[in-house]
Amino acid sequence: MKKAALILPFAISVGLLGGCDWMKDRSTKKENIAAPKELRELTPTLSVTELWTKGTGKGAGKSGVRIRPAVADGKLYAAGVDGEITAIDAASGRTLWNEDFKLRFTGGPGVSGDLLVIGGLDGDVLALDASTGKERWRARVSAEVITAPAIGDGLAVVRCNDGRIYAFDVADGKQRWIYDRPTVPLLSLRGNSAPVINNGLVLSGTDAGKVVALRLSDGAPVWEQALAASEGRSEVERLSDADGTLAVESDVVFGVANHGQVVALGAANGRPLWNRPLSSYTNVDVSASQVYAVDEESQVWALDRTSGSSMWKQDAFQHRWLSGPAVQGGYVVVGDLEGFVHWLAIADGTEVARERLSKDPIRATPVVSGDVVYVEDVEGKLGAYRAQL
Repeated sequence: MKKAALILPFAISVGLLGGCDWMKDRSTKKENIAAPKELRELTPTLSVTELWTKGTGKGAGKSGVRIRPAVADGKLYAAGVDGEITAIDAASGRTLWNEDFKLRFTGGPGVSGDLLVIGGLDGDVLALDASTGKERWRARVSAEVITAPAIGDGLAVVRCNDGRIYAFDVADGKQRWIYDRPTVPLLSLRGNSAPVINNGLVLSGTDAGKVVALRLSDGAPVWEQALAASEGRSEVERLSDADGTLAVESDVVFGVANHGQVVALGAANGRPLWNRPLSSYTNVDVSASQVYAVDEESQVWALDRTSGSSMWKQDAFQHRWLSGPAVQGGYVVVGDLEGFVHWLAIADGTEVARERLSKDPIRATPVVSGDVVYVEDVEGKLGAYRAQL
């Protein structure tokens, strides 16, 4: 299957055969269609403390993907395109183990219990012992894996760049099923929606702007719902990828697509509950009362969780190519193209704290664990920050 990929924020299309070719990158300043908005002077009203920072290999590098670390049981796991995987004590930043597999990891790790699963640029899927980093099994899929696998009910579920979804037995890596009916447009953004396991279903966004729900036990389709209509006079205008990981809360699925809308769907049957026009290239996140999204101009939106109506919009970060939003208590955390991390109050969107990890872009959504948020830039530098919630 042949497909062209468009890397945001710059409009460069690169032909991909089976989704497995390496991506080119350019300097941050030249990537932007519009100049990034200058940051305002800030007097913090939220106390944020840097706990540690640490280099962990090459990170996403020039792959154009959003490699995100995973946190579980007090440990942080990070991987990069140089083939290294590192386990870190989440509290201190101390390295627990490091393994070099001589592969190009682009999927970001998924962790559950004592199992870590990760995918790579060449279609490799590795399962490791999370305590030691030793390999348990290895499998191969049809295209590169650029999102974290999901693990649950004895299966590791992997989404490929060609739209196929595979399920492997966590014990021995044997393939249990494959969803092989994807529709991948000729032109697509550089990104995929990571699979999510919820109540016996596998949920994932597609490059055609839809959400699909598959039965976890055998991969059979259960329902499908559109987030965007692929309309327009050109391939670029018809881009409708749902690349952000879906948020599932209280049996409701929240998602967003490029040139599409933010939607709330019933998790069991895909029935639309509400929708709100908004174009985004990344994920949404939710709090008890609101849904948060970053639009294609890097404006941050808060929508009412029950109706989709607008609560507030923060436009201070236009064209700073923000990461996806992550909710941390009463705040929303995002990273930007110059290595800054921003905390916004969920009450009104006011920026209340700011830290700088590096001078390199933060493309991956921050990872929240209680009062600590973990952030990774494209060069593999990790930072841990504690907020006084």
